[in-house]
Amino acid sequence: MSFFKSEIVQEEVRKISELQQKVYVNVFNFPMMNKEDKLKHIHLLEELIEKQKLLYTRISLSDDLEAQELKEKMHDHAVSMGMPRNVSMNVLLDNMEKLLEETKKQLENK
Repeated sequence: MSFFKSEIVQEEVRKISELQQKVYVNVFNFPMMNKEDKLKHIHLLEELIEKQKLLYTRISLSDDLEAQELKEKMHDHAVSMGMPRNVSMNVLLDNMEKLLEETKKQLENK
């Protein structure tokens, strides 16, 4: 069975897409949000990154050609956004989680 025909993978992709839409709707409003809304937004980002990490791990473990092509596209996209070519997506996603955790701590301490 093709990697992307799996119901589990299709559901993960659907959830990631929904979360991305929720995040993108408010990304430019973040500086004007109150503390509670900022924390909700950060929670959405954390959930999105968690799901992206899981999908990326599944893609990485798959020998399906389409999955491997997507893995390369994801990496190329991250490189086009400024990530060094020799850095893995896992490192990028881990660093994003750490940044969100720090941002959340700063907000909670205000």
